[in-house]
Amino acid sequence: MNQPAENQPQVSLAQSSPTVGTFRERDGALEWSGRQETVRVEPWGPDAVRVRARLGGPVLDGLPGALLEEAPPTSSTVKIEDGRGRLTVGTLTVEVDAEGLIRFLRTEDGAEILAEERAHFWWPGPRLYTAVGNGHHRLEQRFAAYDDEKLYGLGQHQHGRLDQKGLVLDLVQRNAEVGIPVLTSSRGYTLLWNNPAIGRVELAGNGTRWVADSARQIDYWITAGAPAEAQRRYSAVTGRTPMLPEWAAGFWQCKLRYRTQDELLAVAREYKRRGLPLDAIVCDFFHWTHLGEWKFDPKEWPDPAGMVRELDELGVKLVVSVWPSVSPLSENHPVMEQRGYFIGTQYGPLAHADWPDKEVASTVQVAFYDATNPDARDFVWSRVRDNYLTPYGITAFWLDACEPELKPGFQENLRYWAGPGLEVGNIYPAENARTFYEGLRAGGEDEIITLNRSAWAGSQRYGAALWSGDIGTDFATLRRQIAAGLNTALSGIPWWNTDIGGFHGGDPDDPAYREVMVRWFQFGALSPLMRLHGFRDPGMPLGPEMTGGPNEVWSYGEEAGAVLERYLRLRERLKPYVLDVMREAHEEGLPVMRPLFLEFPEDPATWSVDDSYLFGRDLLVAPVLESGVTTWTTYLPAGASWTDAWTGETYEGGAAVTVDAPLDRIPLFLRDGARLPVAE
Repeated sequence: MNQPAENQPQVSLAQSSPTVGTFRERDGALEWSGRQETVRVEPWGPDAVRVRARLGGPVLDGLPGALLEEAPPTSSTVKIEDGRGRLTVGTLTVEVDAEGLIRFLRTEDGAEILAEERAHFWWPGPRLYTAVGNGHHRLEQRFAAYDDEKLYGLGQHQHGRLDQKGLVLDLVQRNAEVGIPVLTSSRGYTLLWNNPAIGRVELAGNGTRWVADSARQIDYWITAGAPAEAQRRYSAVTGRTPMLPEWAAGFWQCKLRYRTQDELLAVAREYKRRGLPLDAIVCDFFHWTHLGEWKFDPKEWPDPAGMVRELDELGVKLVVSVWPSVSPLSENHPVMEQRGYFIGTQYGPLAHADWPDKEVASTVQVAFYDATNPDARDFVWSRVRDNYLTPYGITAFWLDACEPELKPGFQENLRYWAGPGLEVGNIYPAENARTFYEGLRAGGEDEIITLNRSAWAGSQRYGAALWSGDIGTDFATLRRQIAAGLNTALSGIPWWNTDIGGFHGGDPDDPAYREVMVRWFQFGALSPLMRLHGFRDPGMPLGPEMTGGPNEVWSYGEEAGAVLERYLRLRERLKPYVLDVMREAHEEGLPVMRPLFLEFPEDPATWSVDDSYLFGRDLLVAPVLESGVTTWTTYLPAGASWTDAWTGETYEGGAAVTVDAPLDRIPLFLRDGARLPVAE
């Protein structure tokens, strides 16, 4: 329970400032009012507070956001004296001055970890509200910049930077660019911008600025502490991931695309004939009758029940692609339009993208169902349930194009059940994952995972795994995925993976690409999820008949194939360890793929390492990210000893080491004598 301070005055006026604000303690929270603005600072879990600010009235409850409805209970104190208000909750103290400026301090020594900052000594202040009509404002929240600060998180991006200080990032969902507004600082705080509005964050040398293009109030959450503890706090208030199903910890086979039931089954049979581990296989898009009918086309998939039964006998899980878009040719389109289940538009028809469909020679204008509408979620789930779950027992789904993939991407034109597009647009992928999570839970399923191309803060609580979207197929792209995965991990999404080998192209007969595939496959085997996918050469134009080149482990020649098989078996041996690490994510909120500083924050060098990571606590992974090399140099953190998992040689941490890295070896190091079955 929040504990209000005893015998504290309810109102205090500043004596020395011409601008006077009013303080009050209310239900354990500190409120400041002035210049028609209300700011509310309240405890929101141990060592954490939630800050809301609004112009023109009290702060609002019930707006879309990532925080769970109830905060974990915690004790706090409020003091109002000498023209200032202070709220202390554990290791975090918040100070608000008479003019409403906020500073965040470490309780133990009063050191500033973050502070609001004015844009100008006169106007504007640290919080700017520019009216855009109907009670909405363009919101700006400014904080000070610190020269020595490093900043991480913010979702998944393809810029290749781990430390994102100095960047400007759009807060918007796009294919391969996933905006999750969670920021972890080397100064000892983690901040969630609890606002799904379209906007941006600017991490400049002269200040940090969060911008929402149109919203009703500023809302953010902040906790003090080292990164690992902050991850525990953050996941407690936004929801922790479920326990990963055991099958999902193994190898997933996929390509764009298996066009028929016979093609898919032939691949699964060949894996088993070769004695290779295979845990899941994906039935990709265009398996449907029409887009938005969410059912198998019987011409290509004549016996789904028999297919699922045979896969079950082989020990392989079927994952089915489900898109949130609906073609006008779909049997569901008329009823969904009549009931208001589509995302609306401010101007023009209910059409959000052009897309190919069966039985037409050109593209059609498709709509997206409104995942923020609970009735629309129920309707879509009813179709998925009746066409996949009930008749065939299919419980695993690939949620593609769930940004949603608008063409063109004008959120200004959209009207969701939850609010205008500019105010709520970023929440869509989380609400889409919620459709499947709540539907499966209602049906009695307790092992839930969906594979998503986009995510938002809190997606993890709905069993959402994220993948890095439609990316390139070269070493430069592979290198960028390390930073993308680590920043995703620090954004609260522990289940993450890439298309092994990249997506756009790649010739299985090209020796240069085979090298990329081998090195990427090694990285994939040591990723949270291991999934082979891509649109290999020779490709075909987008449409219902399309497929790409072969993309199975035996597709890359004898030499490369032998290495790929070796890492399939390594993943199989490591599955118990993978599941142990997944349980940490479920129970404690710690990510699977960890930047070195998460475990070794006292080693300054770890805050700059962007080409290696820890897989759980005990295994350091240093992927080879260049062509033609046979040795690789990596940094080993101070504070531990590290054993080369292949040779048994031990090194003391705190220095870089160079080790052999022939084509069949990814450098791996075991921490402090940990025993894992890496070597065969």
